Formats: sequence, C-alpha cells, structure tokens
Amino acid sequence: MFNIQFSDRQTKIIDIVKEHQPITSENIATMLNVTRATLRPDLAILTMTGILDARPKVGYFYAGINKNHIISEELKNKKVSEIMSIPVMLTEETTVYNAIVTMFLEDVGSIYIINNGNLSGVVSRKDLLKSTIGGMDINKIPVGMIMTRMPNVIMGKEEDSVIKVVKKIIEHEVDSVPVVKKELKDNKEYYKVMGRVSKTNITKLFLELFEE
Repeated sequence: MFNIQFSDRQTKIIDIVKEHQPITSENIATMLNVTRATLRPDLAILTMTGILDARPKVGYFYAGINKNHIISEELKNKKVSEIMSIPVMLTEETTVYNAIVTMFLEDVGSIYIINNGNLSGVVSRKDLLKSTIGGMDINKIPVGMIMTRMPNVIMGKEEDSVIKVVKKIIEHEVDSVPVVKKELKDNKEYYKVMGRVSKTNITKLFLELFEE
C-alpha cells in the first residue's frame, strides 16, 4: 500500500502546526531551535503531500493526508497482475448449452474460448442470450459459432496498469478483459490466457483502497 514515511523532525513540525496553527516558518524554526533554511525542505515535502497548507502572510495550517492523492497514486502504480483472477475457459467445440451452464455455475459475465491452448474468442451473456432467443438447438451448436473471434477481442497484459484496463472495459462496454501473454510461433502471434480482469475485480480494488 502507498505509504508516506516522515522523518522525526517532519513529525514534530506536524505536531507543532496542529497545536499552534496558523504558525509561521520562523516560529516553527524557533521552537525546533533550527534555522528557517534547515526547515525549508521539510516544509516543502509536507505541503506537496497535502499534510500542511501554506497561506502567504498567515502561516501554516494542518490539512491532513490527502486521501484522493494517495488513492490516485496507488491506482497509477497498480498492475493488472496484482488484481487479476482465474479465467474461465472452454474450447470451441463446447455446446452453447454447456457454456450457459458453466457461466451460471462460475458466476461470470464472459467466458474465454481457446483453441489448441490459445485464445480464439470470447462469449458473453449477450451472445448466449441471443442464441437461445434465436431458436438455435443449443445442445448441438458449438460455442465457437456464436463467439466474438480474434482479433476482435479486447485484451490486456499483466504489466498493464489497472487504469489502462479500466479504460478498455468502459470504452468497449465489456464485462471483463482477458489478460494474455503473447507468443510468436512460425511468424504468427498466439495469445495464452493468464487471467482476467472484470468489473468485480475493479470494484474490490476500489473498496480495498478506501478501507485502507
């Protein structure tokens, strides 16, 4: 978790400002028996992190830790590999009926379809609903016939930032994004599914950040 570590002097400065606010840098320096020049870097750090608020000709006020700043920094640094969950996968030959059963048993909004161990497509709740309404024989039709095929699948990588994947989920209005690892074989690109990032993963992350 993003954590701000202060020096002993910076902690003393915070305590002084809390008790005597508003207080000038000159008065803080006097109380700590140091020069204003010595204090300058400490005060700069404390104001930049949002702990202190400086007002010209007035002095310093205690503002507290800027929680929005901390959450923003945490999101920027968080990688997909840290929050992804186990993907639910089926082969192209799986029947639509079995795909529907799997989706409800696993409680997911989308299933990744693989061919020879590589990602070949994705099937969503909408795809399965359309197939049942359309009068198909869902016990015979393979899921490969109704899925969204590569290269039209929106994907993410383990080293991507969480923010990047969130943007993809919102922009493309998908339930989840498969996390893949690209492999090159015979001059062709293949993608191994390593995990998944869903709206649930994102919600859990935000809840975790706010609670911490």
